[in-house]
Amino acid sequence: MSAASASSQGHVSVRDLSLHFPTRKGRAVAALEHISLEIEANAFTVIVGPSGCGKSSLLTLIAGLTNATGGGIFLDGAPVDGPGPERGMVFQSYTLFPWLTVRQNVAFGLKRQGRAWGAIVDDYLDAVGLTAFADHYPKHLSGGMMQRVAIARALAADPRILLMDEPFGALDSQTRLAMQELLLRVWEKHKKTVLFVTHDIEEAILLADVILVMTGRPGRIKARLEPKFARPRPIDLILEPEFTALKRQIFAELHNV
Repeated sequence: MSAASASSQGHVSVRDLSLHFPTRKGRAVAALEHISLEIEANAFTVIVGPSGCGKSSLLTLIAGLTNATGGGIFLDGAPVDGPGPERGMVFQSYTLFPWLTVRQNVAFGLKRQGRAWGAIVDDYLDAVGLTAFADHYPKHLSGGMMQRVAIARALAADPRILLMDEPFGALDSQTRLAMQELLLRVWEKHKKTVLFVTHDIEEAILLADVILVMTGRPGRIKARLEPKFARPRPIDLILEPEFTALKRQIFAELHNV
């Protein structure tokens, strides 16, 4: 594969997507309706929206963990019809294997793919600052450290797109800021396509190339915004007037859904 073709990997096309859930009374509840969007390769795209609008449902559909009621999802032109190693997922909960060490957790996907893993695991442990904890078990780690392991594990498997469902939502504010800085550093180095769900407007602006604002249920894409701040973005960007202005704009979009 040429460098040019490799760099285009990770483009997601969502076409007229709908998701309905049946109820006990036999009626269908619409979680998502008529969603169409393009997620550009190597871009950092963030979804924000009110609680219950279907942000996480959209992520699990793209991951292939849930089947759509209507429409389709395409990754680099191929339909998504189930889970696959080309899509990595990081959840809010700490989904590490407790019986495996940090190194073994990060190596898990690579081993399943039958790939040489030693050097790759070392590289990602270094990237997330956990080399010294390689032989520790998850029970000996803080919440932020466990999420660093989860991010390293997802990226080490070399997915075309990284799907992140409020991965920092359970962390305290200081740890969350540190994790945002870490994620930006790792992403800027490896340049994967990222689709990130959050309810935190500041987090969305700090991280995103593109912010998608969703309506309340049934979820639809209401607005597409592109923060124009240069990268790399320092954490104190949140103090700038332009940052505050964009925050107000997104807040207004969310409260007029």
